[in-house]
Amino acid sequence: MSEKPSFFSELKRRNVYKVAVAYAVVAWLLVQIATQVFPFFEIPNWGVRLIVLAIVIGFPISLVIAWAFESTPHGIRRTEAADAAGQHSHGKAWIYVVVIGAALSIGLFFLGRYTATTKQSGRPIATQKSIAVLPFANLSRDPDNAYFAAGIQDEIITRLSKITDLNVISCTSTQRFKSSPDDIPAIAAQLGVANILEGSVQRTTDAVRVNVQLIRGATDTHLWADTFDRKLTDLFAVESEIAKTIATTLQAKLTGSEKTAITAQPTESTEAYQLYLKGRFFWNKRTGQNLNKAADYFNQAIAADAGYALAYVGLADSYLLMPLYGAGTPQDCYPKAKAAAEKAIQLDNSSAEAHTSRAQIFCYYDLDFTQAVREFERAIELNPNYPTAHQWYGSSCLASLGRFDEAIAQVKRAIELDPLSLVINTDVGDAYYHARRYDQAIEQMRKTLEMDPGFYYAHWHLASALAAKGDLSAAIEEYLKARALNDDPSVLGLLAHGYGVGGNKSDAMKIRDQLEALAKQRYVSAYSFALVYLGLGDKGAALHWLEKAYEDRAGDSLRFIKVDPLLDALQGDPRFEALAEKIVPAREFGKAQK
Repeated sequence: MSEKPSFFSELKRRNVYKVAVAYAVVAWLLVQIATQVFPFFEIPNWGVRLIVLAIVIGFPISLVIAWAFESTPHGIRRTEAADAAGQHSHGKAWIYVVVIGAALSIGLFFLGRYTATTKQSGRPIATQKSIAVLPFANLSRDPDNAYFAAGIQDEIITRLSKITDLNVISCTSTQRFKSSPDDIPAIAAQLGVANILEGSVQRTTDAVRVNVQLIRGATDTHLWADTFDRKLTDLFAVESEIAKTIATTLQAKLTGSEKTAITAQPTESTEAYQLYLKGRFFWNKRTGQNLNKAADYFNQAIAADAGYALAYVGLADSYLLMPLYGAGTPQDCYPKAKAAAEKAIQLDNSSAEAHTSRAQIFCYYDLDFTQAVREFERAIELNPNYPTAHQWYGSSCLASLGRFDEAIAQVKRAIELDPLSLVINTDVGDAYYHARRYDQAIEQMRKTLEMDPGFYYAHWHLASALAAKGDLSAAIEEYLKARALNDDPSVLGLLAHGYGVGGNKSDAMKIRDQLEALAKQRYVSAYSFALVYLGLGDKGAALHWLEKAYEDRAGDSLRFIKVDPLLDALQGDPRFEALAEKIVPAREFGKAQK
């Protein structure tokens, strides 16, 4: 009587093990194909999930079939019948399946890893539904109408950015290119887009002509072109029509709310619209004088149309930035910014720009990070393509809360939408700096300075990262470069701190005296004085000035109190810890909200 074979030996005899191995290898190959190839053809994510689900369900079925049936030279037969007839397969085809499948799977895996690394470290990879709108040429006889051409470009970008299915590059990144460039493919590659829109604007007293051309970036071929001759009062309709045609040409899917958003008319007043365009024109120049001009134009736009929500947003954004550029005090500017943002939301609660402004006010003025997070997330929900929402959410809010991975992810998303923005590129480095990832911070700042060596903001932040890493002489050199490029008092405070920490108390005190004199003429942050005294080793005076900054509601300086490397010397001091707790409570620090 022969001994009954064990269950495991029977599994081996019936080739169940071989089928399991072959199935696993082929399954992995299919998953690699789905995850690496499907996105290229823009197959939705549910297609990948369907493949994985089918593989999981198919595994036990394949094992049952392997147990019950056997491949023989006479075809597929039940195992019992094959045993009785002495017919068994001795072929080694399964080995070839495993080897070939494994080779293809490994190849696709490393291809995916390589392309992912390339995307993170190099230029963004263009999708077919990505577009950059280049500056429109001003063909009007009056060169002062440049603001008008810039405004139309910005408005088209704003409308396109409301379409979630499109990847739209911000106006900031396209400004350095001329309206009719010679090398479209090179620009498309630099911006990481598949399509380019270029155009021109010619305005008369009450009429406007807009010419547009949609071009495939890689091949420089025209996809669509048109000329619109309309009354000035029909300008919003022209911008909406251009946006809709681009969406249709690029086969972008629009939801009902997106269709409504891109056809919305923000104001009935042509005068208010033109004043708003002038305001944004000066706001984008980012100097104290120009921010005051911008606020004046936004106020005029509001006077022309009290229901113009975007004009209130522009006014809020102007007051938000004024203290940062020495153009006003937090006590004066931030309440005005808050009132303007609240009015904008009252007029249009669906405005991502308005929610972004209010979120930043919660960071700067109210120091209410719980509300700030909610507002930023609401803004991003309303318009995922608005780069400022991602930028400010990461750099102003999440970094202050010690949520560094999230902060870096947000500012990197802002860079995808606005790849050549000097401010956003610097803010990525600043996020690394506050995360104490100094080498990455320094590398990012230097990349930014390669784009524009004269950008003082990047020199300033590069200096801070160098100082934190211990290279004080290089840091002071960068602070001096920043000071030579811009008269921002903040740089003087940082320079004095560097001098003091390095032992040069004499020059640090000279800068202190200079700041005291300057404070009689313009706004100088109390935080700057705190840094000076910290560099001089006077912790008591430094704490006094930090408490003064808190009284001034200067949240633009204090929001980083728990993560600021420059304040490390005060860590553990009860007075400092009490102040830090008022600004960023321990219950909120480092924790995502539920």
